[in-house]
Amino acid sequence: MSSLEQAKESVALINNWNLSPKVVKTEGAGKAYQAVAQSMSLAIQDATEHLRNVSAVAQAAIAVSTELMIANKQVYPYSQFIDEAQQTVDKAEQTFKRVGMDAGDILNNFPSGE
Repeated sequence: MSSLEQAKESVALINNWNLSPKVVKTEGAGKAYQAVAQSMSLAIQDATEHLRNVSAVAQAAIAVSTELMIANKQVYPYSQFIDEAQQTVDKAEQTFKRVGMDAGDILNNFPSGE
């Protein structure tokens, strides 16, 4: 058998293997898993950005409320603003945790092609 014929036979064998239903199905499932993993990563990044933004706004509200509390020598209503700002951060933290846990659950339950 000539080297050209051997090369053609090798290419045919490789093509038959790579295009077999089992390989195609496994690779497809793996690619789908990677796409879902990337989507879950983006969801967690978005939740992180949300938490960061809420925290920045809450810190500003707390700083202004503290400044007004000191300037006006009265606690109320500024302490209420501080409490509400902290509650908003707490809710954002809960959302972040829920998104992270849900993303992990989705990814763990998604078939990976194994």
